[in-house]
Amino acid sequence: MKIYNSYTKRKEEFIPLEEGKVKMYACGITVSGEAHIGHGYQALIYDIMRKYLKKAGYDVVYARNYTDVDDKIIAKSKETGIPADEYAKQMIENINVIMEKFQVDDPDVWLKATENIDNIIDFVQTLIEKGHAYPTKNGDVYFDVASFPAYGKLSNRNVEDALDGVRVDNDDEKKNAYDFALWKSAKAGEISWDSPWGKGRPGWHIECSAMNREAFGEQIDIHGGGRDLIFPHHENEIAQTEALTGKQFVRYWTHNGLIKVNGQKMSKSLGNSLLLAELLEKYSDEAIKFALLQTNYRNDINITNELFPDAEKHLYEFYKTLAIVDTVMDKLRGMELSLTADDAIKASEVAGKVDSEFNACMSDDFNTALALSNLFGYFKDMKKNLADGKGGLFVALAYAVQIRKTYSLLGLFKKSAKEYTAWYESQTASAVPEEVEKMAKERFEARQNKDWAKSDELRAKLLELGYTVKDSKTGYELIKNS
Repeated sequence: MKIYNSYTKRKEEFIPLEEGKVKMYACGITVSGEAHIGHGYQALIYDIMRKYLKKAGYDVVYARNYTDVDDKIIAKSKETGIPADEYAKQMIENINVIMEKFQVDDPDVWLKATENIDNIIDFVQTLIEKGHAYPTKNGDVYFDVASFPAYGKLSNRNVEDALDGVRVDNDDEKKNAYDFALWKSAKAGEISWDSPWGKGRPGWHIECSAMNREAFGEQIDIHGGGRDLIFPHHENEIAQTEALTGKQFVRYWTHNGLIKVNGQKMSKSLGNSLLLAELLEKYSDEAIKFALLQTNYRNDINITNELFPDAEKHLYEFYKTLAIVDTVMDKLRGMELSLTADDAIKASEVAGKVDSEFNACMSDDFNTALALSNLFGYFKDMKKNLADGKGGLFVALAYAVQIRKTYSLLGLFKKSAKEYTAWYESQTASAVPEEVEKMAKERFEARQNKDWAKSDELRAKLLELGYTVKDSKTGYELIKNS
């Protein structure tokens, strides 16, 4: 098995610290708001990694955290009037409900920053004693970046470049501008805990290091998160952890790509965040997964207006074939149908082919994109065997059984084929006509190109056809006039 290591910038043979066992940690959600598609994607990717490692024979312990105290949560607390701890608890409950609906399994170990305050304080105190951190008279504690010569190895940044584009704390008592906070003194009205340096709360970066140490000890095999966490979060995790232990913290750093919406980075400031709950009201969880997994996990995903509807259509065609297999098998039950030796061999070969090709894809840095592309060939062959009848029916059945078994690891083909196809057909019964959708898409492209005259012309034509276009920052919505 090969995994791309963000630290070395290459694919490497996976060799865990302890033979047959894997310690795996992924940075979870900072619960300052509801779960968006980026949160869902990252949770999905690391759940899949964990499951495939288990399939490959490893004993995996997968830990994931909730950051339930930080600046954003405190800001939301002030905005809503809800105490920070209560607000975080409420968000975690909401997110858990959505992730269950998205059908992403829980990690083996859940960690929360607020449940590890003593561990965090102990971690910070030890760094001070080792000369890698220093307290200020205001009650803040900073990591002394200059004390860790290897700083910047993950992100390939020089210390001199560390401030570029990164928000830093303004504090006259810092030795250097790029030193980062391990402990933050409490401001009036903020959530806080007692510490040797006064009332305060942990800095963001120290939380993951302390929780990792609590869950796994000094070293882990795989650490994951979004690519946006490479600097400064993961860089700082390496510095503070290795400064404390003197050992390599992580063997394999893995980072998933970011979500874009119609070519723009998804962010709250741009107002284009796609909430997972809202997407699940429109599309099946499997369609969302299929759409996301068509891209290699290390690459960015561009969510267009067509991405999820197209994924749903592909799934419908697949499920429609599975429904035919189910119907044929139901009719054959109780009937005598001889299975020749050749039929048995073909059926066995099909099952082995589906699983072995899937394993080959996933063993090459979890290549879900290639694994999904293989499905189109399998279903084409399945249809051919259904049409052939007789022994071909057994081959088609072998395909159907093995695809369901193998691809369930990606969260796919877990539904009743009959129920899913009926649901999809009911959803599309009153679908927008193709010509109308095409015209609306042309108008959207005209707006992007600032061709306002063409945009207005197409809007008028759509109105004549009985549809109003409602524009948003991320796209458009067609509304049928009553």
